[in-house]
Amino acid sequence: MPGPRRDRPAVLLLLGALLAADLYFHLWPRARRELAAPRAPGCPCRRRGPPAPPPPRAASALRRLFAHPLYRAAAPRGPAEPLLGAREALRYYRRKAARWNRRRRLYREGLNLTAPALPQLRPDASWLQFHLGISRDGLYPRGSPAVGRLLRDMQALSTVSADYSQDEKALLGACDCAQIVKPSGVHLKLVLRLQDFGKAMFKPMRQKREEETPEDFFYFVDFQRHNAEIAAFHLDRILDFRRVPPTVGRLINVTKEILEVTRNEILQSVFFVSPASNVCFFAKCPYMCKTEYAVCGNPHLLEGSLSAFLPSLNLAPRLSIPNPWIRSYSFDGKEEWEVNPLYCDTVREIYPYSNSNRLLNIVDMAVFDFLIGNMDRHHYEMFTKFGDDGFLLHLDNARGFGRHSHDETSILAPLSQCCIIKRTTLLRLQLLAQPEYRLSDVMRESLLQDRLAPVLTEPHLLALDRRLQLILKAVRKCIDTYGEGKVVANDTTQPEVPTSDRAKLTS
Repeated sequence: MPGPRRDRPAVLLLLGALLAADLYFHLWPRARRELAAPRAPGCPCRRRGPPAPPPPRAASALRRLFAHPLYRAAAPRGPAEPLLGAREALRYYRRKAARWNRRRRLYREGLNLTAPALPQLRPDASWLQFHLGISRDGLYPRGSPAVGRLLRDMQALSTVSADYSQDEKALLGACDCAQIVKPSGVHLKLVLRLQDFGKAMFKPMRQKREEETPEDFFYFVDFQRHNAEIAAFHLDRILDFRRVPPTVGRLINVTKEILEVTRNEILQSVFFVSPASNVCFFAKCPYMCKTEYAVCGNPHLLEGSLSAFLPSLNLAPRLSIPNPWIRSYSFDGKEEWEVNPLYCDTVREIYPYSNSNRLLNIVDMAVFDFLIGNMDRHHYEMFTKFGDDGFLLHLDNARGFGRHSHDETSILAPLSQCCIIKRTTLLRLQLLAQPEYRLSDVMRESLLQDRLAPVLTEPHLLALDRRLQLILKAVRKCIDTYGEGKVVANDTTQPEVPTSDRAKLTS
């Protein structure tokens, strides 16, 4: 076998030396000349400068809306009268928190359970700041930072207890029914207490977003929708009513955040595991409360809405008053307003609709209900402290947004029969009909802030624009009949509107 060639290393060394000489004497000087020479403007080898700034983002329609003078005008009567005194409210809630913690500790000791960290009341808690911010003007001031904190806390804070709402307890005879408006066994509601001692009403998902209420359903047996509660809060804020408590969407672990923290034995008894291995529970009540009507996690997580509680009735008593335009809760009955077009004349003769802002507030509520498609406004509530001219609370909106393909114009009966509306309400409705502030656009943008977005399907958003035009058409018909002076009530000092917007609003 021949041995290795002795001249091979020498050849390799020679080739390496030639390559190094070529790099040093030819390629490197050329590279230096190229780098030093000035570049022509169109040279593709030109060094890139700093990156171009991104194209400007389209201005937020929602931000523009809230910056409009109509949403920044102060009330002519000066500083708003608060609902609660801070010192009295803090003293009351501290006693309540101490009593709740004591009962909780005794309950766990009786079961030989280790006592977890009990919730502590902090004066800066978002729910407490929300309560202290309620005034004669609304449930919260415009741009309230407490509301933003409260929405985030309701999404993130863990629960420390769960119980049935007063509605379900009334059905079981476990509470005083005198304070209950109309208990519902069709919908399951739970009261969740969070780790900052705040409370929220939890309504679980019962219907998918893309499903419409069947047209054969009566309004009083319709499902209640968690996303309707969320969307109602956002719409109420866009209309500048501020009469719906802050509401947010959340995924709840029904095992850890409800079953394992509740002390209610009845609630514990209605939990079960479905054939699909999902954890489910249902309401315990005399009717429509069976496993067929249960709500189920996937396998533990369940969508729902959380609505902030209002102040305790011991601190801020409320009145529950039948709506003059209440519907008949029977299959074939009709109320007087449904058959008598002059019904409003009768209402105007009854106190307090005869000489206060109550009738105007009823019309506001009808406008709001028509936009969301809510036919179930049988009562409304008010804080007694603010008297007959206080604002109406728009509570329990879960039967809204059921049918986007149908506009129930009978909901507008207070407006069409009484032919009266607040000037500020009309101006904002006209503003929201303009392309720059289109209602569907600002609602879409506002709802994107929620963790469960998309909250509403596109057909429901577009239905808002269509219904808004129907409201404005009804107002124009009233003005053509009775004149603007009798129809449009100057409820407050009219805010100064820029000239460019004033022409649009009056057209």
